[in-house]
Amino acid sequence: MSELVRVVVDAMGGDYAPEEPVKGAVEALRENQSIFIYLAGKEDVIRRELKKYTYPEDRLKIVPASQVIETGEPPAAAIQKKKDSSLVAGLQMVRKGEADAFVSSGSTGAVLVGGQVIVRKIPGVERAPLAPLIPTERGVSLLIDCGANVDARPSHLLQFAAMGSIYMEYILGVKKPRVAIVNIGAEEEKGNALVKETFPLLKECRDIHFVGNIEARDIPKGKADVIVTEAFVGNVILKLYEGVASVLIHEVKKGMLSTLRSKIGALLVKPALKETLKSFDASEYGGAPLLGLRGLVVKTHGSAKAIEIRHSIHQCVQFQKQELNQKIQQYLRLSDR
Repeated sequence: MSELVRVVVDAMGGDYAPEEPVKGAVEALRENQSIFIYLAGKEDVIRRELKKYTYPEDRLKIVPASQVIETGEPPAAAIQKKKDSSLVAGLQMVRKGEADAFVSSGSTGAVLVGGQVIVRKIPGVERAPLAPLIPTERGVSLLIDCGANVDARPSHLLQFAAMGSIYMEYILGVKKPRVAIVNIGAEEEKGNALVKETFPLLKECRDIHFVGNIEARDIPKGKADVIVTEAFVGNVILKLYEGVASVLIHEVKKGMLSTLRSKIGALLVKPALKETLKSFDASEYGGAPLLGLRGLVVKTHGSAKAIEIRHSIHQCVQFQKQELNQKIQQYLRLSDR
């Protein structure tokens, strides 16, 4: 078991729990023999779901947890009061070294608070950012931060840039990833106080490949590999990105089925179109890791289906094998010299 990557899945978190988390976990087990899954949650409910599937039972174990943290609950209070929740149980396993990673579709606030309070930050990390991959013309870019640190300081954004660069280089294999900071113009003197103070720090940092400002319209064009911003702006970008993609996909499908002629054309282009639209499906990229923690914590959408859970579990395997946290620790040690 020591060679297996041990991932705890919050079976009670999200809009479609426990059906989709359990299904995603089972699918991941079938696809990858290097995974051991813990399903945290109400034992009777999880067992009932597992009866629907055949799976390698020697690589799956239920972690009983009687409570569930709901989305509307105050995160800090919920973490404190519901110590026997699936979310807290999973995070505690990561903290104790009983698991390598935790995946949840549950309360974003609770995952963020729990990650920093229970799993805790790597020494030297000022803030732990949430970093999802977003589709672009040139593949994917990393958006960092998208929801964890609304009131960030310049030093925080500098660390986000460094951690994002490490992620893109070692997880996605992008050599010298291009780093840009979100701004309202390309000129160096533009922006609010935070951006103006952060720009020279990024410019002077030898450990990252800083390419300057990036406007929101250029993000989908893939003009940078790491998109640095504080959480308020990052979350707005992410939600608008997902909303526009959803509407476009819906309108394209509707247009192709509007007439007999378009339906015939749709049959001809369906394979190519399906492959193209797949690249704009957020579930294909897994969840957003909370970088800078002592253990791996991945947050998926609250509406995540099995495919996103499955991809998130595979993400954790890659993070663990590439020793992502160790590389962040190494960077911090070298930057302190």
